[in-house]
Amino acid sequence: MTAPAHSLYPWRAPRLTTLFKLSTLGAICALGAALGGCATYHAAPLPGAPSFPATVPHAALDGIEGALPALAPRAFDASDGLDFDEVATLAVVNNPELRIARSAAGVSAAQAFAARLLPDPQVSLTRDLPDVTGAGITSAFVAGASYAINALITHAATVDAADADVRQARGNLLWQEWQVIAQARLLYVRLDAAQRRRDLLERTRTLMAERYRRTGEALAAGLLTADAVAPHLAALQDVERQLHDLERQTNQADSDLHALLGLSPDTALRLQGGPALPPFDTEAVRAGANGRLAARPDIAALREGYAAQDARLRVALLGQFPALTLGVQRSRDTSNSYTRGFGITLGLPVFNGNRGEIAVQNATRDKLRAEYQQRLNVGVSDIARVTAEQAISLRQLAGIDAAIVQLEASAQRVHAAWQAGNADALALASAQAALLAKQGERIDAMQALQEQRVGLLTLTGGYDAALKEHA
Repeated sequence: MTAPAHSLYPWRAPRLTTLFKLSTLGAICALGAALGGCATYHAAPLPGAPSFPATVPHAALDGIEGALPALAPRAFDASDGLDFDEVATLAVVNNPELRIARSAAGVSAAQAFAARLLPDPQVSLTRDLPDVTGAGITSAFVAGASYAINALITHAATVDAADADVRQARGNLLWQEWQVIAQARLLYVRLDAAQRRRDLLERTRTLMAERYRRTGEALAAGLLTADAVAPHLAALQDVERQLHDLERQTNQADSDLHALLGLSPDTALRLQGGPALPPFDTEAVRAGANGRLAARPDIAALREGYAAQDARLRVALLGQFPALTLGVQRSRDTSNSYTRGFGITLGLPVFNGNRGEIAVQNATRDKLRAEYQQRLNVGVSDIARVTAEQAISLRQLAGIDAAIVQLEASAQRVHAAWQAGNADALALASAQAALLAKQGERIDAMQALQEQRVGLLTLTGGYDAALKEHA
């Protein structure tokens, strides 16, 4: 009967036992360290019902310093209504889409954090148990550790790409905030114009109703025919139609503004004051267009996207070199002989060489460069278009103002003649109706002018440096 190995070689048993204990202890320590750094799961249930603030927030909204140069941090109290800048401020802070976009920007930051982490080394352990026993026969094992060196080579470029992605996400978020500000201001302009238009239409309806009443009386007295009365009835009905259309448009704009501000449809929202949009110097705006475009967040985001893609191209170029993995190992065979060694795994770039990935990344970079150039061109064209539209609107507004002065003078003359008995009530009503119609035309022209200025604010990021001194 063959004696056990530790009986023939008593000095080996303690050594093997100690080695086994040390290896087991080391494995337990490594496992404990790994588990200690692990993240844990926390449930995050979805909401079961819509959730809106009960009232317009009353707070100091100081988290928007980057949103727009002309939109400084401010505190406001909505109890007296929201003015032009307060609506834009509340939109930036409370808009639901921006909340989602900010969460998405957090994903980019998490991806950048992940890009900084180096790959973990690989550890392997195998053990062979012999089928026979005998003198000098023992179990065999191979323990090794290896690491992919290529991850170290491409790490710097990978981190550069991730950092540029974060900056691009921030730029895109800021540009989205600009869009929300512009939309809030446009809705404010439209609601303000709608209120002015409603007041004017109410006055017009009163005038048309009075004119229709007088023509009806003249018809009853046999002084007019039905054909002469019909146009006055049609005019009154047309004004009522305009009021109904305006009511629908106002309801839509009000609903859009509530949604933009993240408020419940039932929340009372009162606007105060007119849009604060002073005129600007066209030449100054055009002269500084290139600098303003370069600082615009969407264009800055495109630059960062191009930088990220340039870094990815560098990663692809580094990937054409042989993939290198280094490893070390310690082993024991069944005859109880110990060996140590190292290993090198080298991928030969014979058939692939990462050439396909290089071509893809290169083409993507060319595409982004073309997109950047196109965005610059479109930006300059948009600024030129809006400034030209402003010049047209200003000329139109000047003509309307001159016509209003003439119509006011004419209405005053007709009114004086009516008081003197030299003009009838229909002539007076016609003169007043012409004046009201021209005033309505001015409201439309002024709304178009203000919407153009909102667009220019968005295109340039605030034209404060080019503002004229006059209001």
